[in-house]
Amino acid sequence: MKKIITSIVALTFSCAFTFANTVAFQTESYSGTITYNEEAKLGDAVFARMNMKINKSAKKKTNGDVQAVLQLYKENKKIDHAPFYFLNSKTKRQAMPDMLCGLPLSTWLNPEDEFSLKIIFSTGVGADQEVILPFDVTEKNFPEEVLELDSRNSGIKQNVSPERMAQIEKLNNILGTSIYTDIYNLKPFVKPVKSDRMTSNFGDRRTYKYTNGKSSTSLHYGNDYGVPEGTEVYACAEGKVVLAEFRISTGWSVVIEHLPGLYSLYYHMSELNCKEGDFVKPGEKIGLSGSTGLATGPHLHWEVRLNMAAVAPEFFMTDFAFLEVEKN
Repeated sequence: MKKIITSIVALTFSCAFTFANTVAFQTESYSGTITYNEEAKLGDAVFARMNMKINKSAKKKTNGDVQAVLQLYKENKKIDHAPFYFLNSKTKRQAMPDMLCGLPLSTWLNPEDEFSLKIIFSTGVGADQEVILPFDVTEKNFPEEVLELDSRNSGIKQNVSPERMAQIEKLNNILGTSIYTDIYNLKPFVKPVKSDRMTSNFGDRRTYKYTNGKSSTSLHYGNDYGVPEGTEVYACAEGKVVLAEFRISTGWSVVIEHLPGLYSLYYHMSELNCKEGDFVKPGEKIGLSGSTGLATGPHLHWEVRLNMAAVAPEFFMTDFAFLEVEKN
């Protein structure tokens, strides 16, 4: 394994939730840049975009099998990783690969720990290379709330029927799927409703109290918009509908795939206006809000999952794929 000596170029980009930094690297056979958000809050994500140019002489020697992986380290321990996927072609055989990768950040990380990123890649010319990048996780506060459930919602929350277990398994199988040629959206997400009123936020620590005196705790995986029943719900970004059905826990529900491993979820609706297999655009109506499933009142639960893990939806309302940086 060889380490590449990197240099920071002048190009930087900042926005509300991400700060992008671009690092350049070069060898005798190829050169390139890596753009990534060098810091993120608890529950956000880290994305890296890598552009490479393989020299003509090296291109003749390589089989074109470009591969790369992004790794997240806490101290000297690797805690997460994922492969890059190609944005400009469905084939690996290209002289100027453009690749993207994202990793979710748990809300339980300790910002006082030291974190770093490592990118390992191979072009088929010479040994694998690695680039180590500085990375900071910053603090974010998550409120605690207690929800006293009525008999209906207590029954839903404690339901262990084969039907509900099958629904959970089906959803997990979808969220755990990464099809690396499914590149539908790189643009910032838009709000799923025309309202700013939120009754609960991503990462809230919840305690559920049941009518039988028992209780349980969990993390709230999305943002709840407190909108009246029948409010129009819109797709937050371009993508493919991979689930549109009634579920015991979440009522009428929709899941949209946007990128490999990146999905948006919409729960508790009263009506659906899309079906599995549909391709949708940002702002396209997919249903109406409601209070189906486990809900204490009309609202829309909007959730974003990356590599199965729930991530703060607001992160994806920024230039997470560095489109503005690529223009410069």
